[in-house]
Amino acid sequence: MATILGIDYGRRRIGVAVSDPGGRIASPLSTIEASERARAIAAIRALASEHEASEIVVGMPRSLNGSLGPMAEETLDFVEEMRGALDMPVRTWDERLTTAQAERAMISADMTRAGRKRKLDKVAAQIMLQSYLDNGSRKND
Repeated sequence: MATILGIDYGRRRIGVAVSDPGGRIASPLSTIEASERARAIAAIRALASEHEASEIVVGMPRSLNGSLGPMAEETLDFVEEMRGALDMPVRTWDERLTTAQAERAMISADMTRAGRKRKLDKVAAQIMLQSYLDNGSRKND
């Protein structure tokens, strides 16, 4: 059975999470430098192949009122590039407040500031992917 990759896109770093083969549990996987999109997409492709992913879910940073701001537009551009470069479905999923939730969870775990900075993006990707898995949805926005 295949896995699902979750992506938390950012201008500097991209967090990556992966599901178990049954699609029940998300785990943080990696953080990719986002300075060059082509390299970032190649790294995501390699992770998708390594983990036998059948689809990729990218967190969509909506405003609290549900609207799409500048970062969401940039994320959509990244999603379109991924769709053109990868031979699998690339979906979007609401990621409102996942970074804040990840930060709070790591503070509660008494993680140092340096440790939080290193892991924040992939933990945010994990939270977003877990939301997707828990919802049971496999639809594009």
